[in-house]
Amino acid sequence: MKSTSKPDRHRFILSSLFFIFFLCALATINGIRFDSLLSFGTCALSNFPSQSSTPSSNNFLAVNSSTSSDDIRILIGVLTLPDQYQRRHFLRLIYGTQSPVGAQIDVKFVFCNLTKEDQKVLVALEIMRYDDIIILDCKENMNKGKTYTYFSSLPEMLNDTDRPYPPYHYVMKTDDDTYFRLDNLVESLKPLPREDLYYGYVIPCPSMDPFVHYMSGMGYMISWDIVEWIRDSEVPKNHLEGPEDKVFGDWIREGHRAKNRYNAKWSMYNFPEPHTQCTHELWPNTTAVHLLKNQEKWIQTLKYFNVTSNLKPSKLYHIP
Repeated sequence: MKSTSKPDRHRFILSSLFFIFFLCALATINGIRFDSLLSFGTCALSNFPSQSSTPSSNNFLAVNSSTSSDDIRILIGVLTLPDQYQRRHFLRLIYGTQSPVGAQIDVKFVFCNLTKEDQKVLVALEIMRYDDIIILDCKENMNKGKTYTYFSSLPEMLNDTDRPYPPYHYVMKTDDDTYFRLDNLVESLKPLPREDLYYGYVIPCPSMDPFVHYMSGMGYMISWDIVEWIRDSEVPKNHLEGPEDKVFGDWIREGHRAKNRYNAKWSMYNFPEPHTQCTHELWPNTTAVHLLKNQEKWIQTLKYFNVTSNLKPSKLYHIP
């Protein structure tokens, strides 16, 4: 076999080097074009809203996946006790399965300072899991200022410039033995003013005049401007003790507040049994039922309103 001559080898080496140089140059040119195209694409896409962006802090009130800035913002504060773990879990089911249209609603459980070691662990776990608890700086009580501490503490708690103002249009105080049907509550609020409002069930039971009497502690609601007034005024500070709902009505009267008042009777009422002047038979146009003191009354109420009608069929369970 004839060996390759030196000139041929030189030409082969030079040809190979030239080819390698050509490939490197081509790759560099294409790389520059690709980077430019990528930069252009990134710039162009930045003009479109991201579909996977994290919701802003302004959406913290939303309970539905789709909310609007026109929605009514409501805080429902359920005054309860630290040790009422089962009641809180039950009420999370009750309110967590409701999706009212036209409102962003927060349900928070409200109690005073923790006093036991087990509370410090178990309540902390609840907060980590649900973030729906407000702990007030007070000694646990019913009629010695807890309601005042609740309302007067909210402006400072919710003082966040990243949130809309007001953080809530309406704030409610209610009991843990009251069942609110949120759709009906929202519908009743839609035509009402969002300022200087006092809403609830007028006490005493036969009364229908909210300008003479006061709203029952089963659940009453005020607009945000009255919440701020409670924080700033000397009227509530000088009158803290007594039946909390009646005392609250005294504040409103003495402070000349709430020119807008709404008597929700008889869409709000006490459970039918035992019969009193405040009771009412269960009926479809209900906003709230009070004095659900045991599971039997809760179940009877929930069955009447057919709250499980939206249960989706599945092979995983059979509920007759």
